[in-house]
Amino acid sequence: MAKEGTEMTEETEHMIEKNRAKETENVSAGDTKEMRAVILSGFGGLNKLRVTKKAMPEPQEGEVKIRVKACGLNFLDLMVRQGNIDNPPKTPLVPGFECSGIVEAMGENTKGFEIGDRVMAFVNYNAWAEVVCTPLDYVYNMPDDMTFPEAAAFSMNFVAAYMMLFEVANLREGMSVLVHSAGGGVGQAVAQLCSTIPSVTVFGTASSFKHEAIKDSVTHLFDRNADYVQEVKKIYPEGVDIVLDCLSGENTGKGLGLLRPLGTYILYGSSNMVTGETKSFFSLAKSWWQVEKVNPIKLYEENKVIAGFSLLNLLFKQGRCGQVKTVVEKLFSLYNQKKIKPVVDSLWALEEVKEAMQRIHDRGNIGKLILDVEKSPTPLMASDSTETSEAGEEEEEHEGDSDNKERMPFIQ
Repeated sequence: MAKEGTEMTEETEHMIEKNRAKETENVSAGDTKEMRAVILSGFGGLNKLRVTKKAMPEPQEGEVKIRVKACGLNFLDLMVRQGNIDNPPKTPLVPGFECSGIVEAMGENTKGFEIGDRVMAFVNYNAWAEVVCTPLDYVYNMPDDMTFPEAAAFSMNFVAAYMMLFEVANLREGMSVLVHSAGGGVGQAVAQLCSTIPSVTVFGTASSFKHEAIKDSVTHLFDRNADYVQEVKKIYPEGVDIVLDCLSGENTGKGLGLLRPLGTYILYGSSNMVTGETKSFFSLAKSWWQVEKVNPIKLYEENKVIAGFSLLNLLFKQGRCGQVKTVVEKLFSLYNQKKIKPVVDSLWALEEVKEAMQRIHDRGNIGKLILDVEKSPTPLMASDSTETSEAGEEEEEHEGDSDNKERMPFIQ
């Protein structure tokens, strides 16, 4: 009996300790600050996105904590959602690679910023949230006159455009440039930067409904479905000096064929792989098959250069933060001189992320789409994109439902 009593006492003490641990966990959980964030629950269609609450991050050593005001939305984010990239990260995750906001706190050994500073930043995912933490090497003080939406539209588009034109292709006076998707964020950045160099001719392709809005930003504008190779050669029989290709597929061979001697072809995207709402292996295979196999001997004989450019890899995998910072400083100088200005297509609440992403998929934007963290959503969008079930799982949408929903009016 004494032995049984001892065992019961030990078991009771164990249960008491276990309950104390649970109470401590509950108190800690209650003290945890939360924030709104866009969550990608898995790779696929728009129904994989939702807005929910999650724990707010705190800055580690060398990091800056930013209260986000605006986030950039890029075609790359659409490809991430589909899982249409090399080595996609594990889900669930918070998408987004760029944002702007106000410095709220700093980790240890973090210098160069003060609480309250207006900044723009690159983030290795996690940008589509009310708060982000990112290493100070990826954070930049904004110009005084720059708005938060402009800053979110500035970082990836203008830095990529500048580095491709000036650091890879060595753009100079009197040269010619062909850029696809001329109405998009990068396309408009390319056009503006080319205008800072005398006598640069810019050829652009874009959907016909965008031509009226962007006709003054490029020298020659062609419909994206037209035979732009023949149209360019009618004007410049020898071809162009620089081709900037975000499409890939059959456009790779066309771009290389359009280069004049000592010309440079730069691939910086592969949007032709995206055809439907979800990843298409057929489109992937078709795009890969259409890419012209490059013969190094032919490049040597024709005096042509082929290059690739990925700003995110340059930053997060190859450690070229210093080089990017120098470019950002040059771009800020051009902005302060009123020579360049980001083109913002529209502002969307976090809860409207599905509609915003559909607009990019439809190639309907002129310039950059911005997620405005402080913008209030409409009731339709709020019920569509926020998490409502107790289990925290979103309701699956039937294929094609998003096409039947009323589109949000956008702000130009």
